[in-house]
Amino acid sequence: MVTIIDFEDRYAPEFKRLNAEWLIQYDLMESHDLEILDNPRDWVLDRGGHIFLAVQDGIVVGTSALMKAGEETFELVKMSVSPRHQGQGISKKLLEACLIKARELGARKLILFSNSRLLTALSLYSQFGFRHIPVLDSPFVTADVKMELLL
Repeated sequence: MVTIIDFEDRYAPEFKRLNAEWLIQYDLMESHDLEILDNPRDWVLDRGGHIFLAVQDGIVVGTSALMKAGEETFELVKMSVSPRHQGQGISKKLLEACLIKARELGARKLILFSNSRLLTALSLYSQFGFRHIPVLDSPFVTADVKMELLL
């Protein structure tokens, strides 16, 4: 059984490992990714965001985070599930936790940046109501997709 928990600093290595794994696999790792992965407390938590971890049998198998992007806007970042644990609905649980937390934090809109090669992720986001919008202000060179969800 998978449990969704709040981030603690002791889980920082797992947060980095899980996200670096897929970013490297798809050749999408950028310096901005490393800044966030090396300093999740500074980049996410201390700026008003939140990080969730999916834990199964005491092992962190997934991550998701909300970064504050504006007064009532949060960015969904660092959504990852270990390849061995994919297909079990863990991403859905992580995304649901993010939606609940975003509303608690007063968000009226969620945005995300992605890459068109990440078909499974894009399909998940669409299932949750995210809609494609023009990519005008991406912090990532490799992000050719931007989506938003009005809450």
